[in-house]
Amino acid sequence: MKVLILKHVNTEGPGLIEDFLIQQGAPYHIIDLSLSPYLPKPDAFSHIVILGGPMNVYEEDRYPFLKMEDLFLKEAIQRGRTILGICLGAQLIAKALGARVYRAPLKEMGWDQVVLTEEGRKDPLFSGFPKRFSVFQWHEDTFDLPNQAKLLATSAFVSHQAFRYGDEIYGLQFHLEMTEEMIRAWVEEDEEIRERRTNILLQTENEMEGYRKRSMKFLKRLFYQKVPKDLRPRSRGRVDSEKRR
Repeated sequence: MKVLILKHVNTEGPGLIEDFLIQQGAPYHIIDLSLSPYLPKPDAFSHIVILGGPMNVYEEDRYPFLKMEDLFLKEAIQRGRTILGICLGAQLIAKALGARVYRAPLKEMGWDQVVLTEEGRKDPLFSGFPKRFSVFQWHEDTFDLPNQAKLLATSAFVSHQAFRYGDEIYGLQFHLEMTEEMIRAWVEEDEEIRERRTNILLQTENEMEGYRKRSMKFLKRLFYQKVPKDLRPRSRGRVDSEKRR
């Protein structure tokens, strides 16, 4: 296993995803696209994680790396890589799959609840999760569900919260990577949310333990159950039969 993590700004790092990979001793590489003009070939990695960011997917003139990232994602999808997109990352996956990305009816900021669909309750990564659970949100855009994608989670105001495309590609509009330190930094730095700072930090104290457990369960399944087909070991029976020939 080798994981590529794409970030778009310094303040939106991998958080709990990096914590999990360090605990597992799994190799990973982080590229900050706002600093690097280069992306490797997706075949060099088993898993690709695309993080969030304050930009919109349609701001390619303002953020030229979005064009490069779109081409990279399309190739990664074609190559059958296991991909997780979070917030902006989910929107970028939806765009790469031909779906429309646009302003959401409500800018979701802070703690909220999402509800698993029937398909979500059967999904191998979300199986066993509560039907309704708390997540951290911070976004102003949403997306149409890509053709042939399965809707896994929804919410009261933004209906497309999580989807799966094929067996290996997941887009989450909500954040599952947040640490308490990241949440504190975000609410301190953003004027728009500062008036809700006290309430968000109180909710963080109450929600963080369950949130972290669910995130770690999801990540364990993502990284150890979702291995690209071309990287899966052959079964022993097949190897033995080849030897007998």
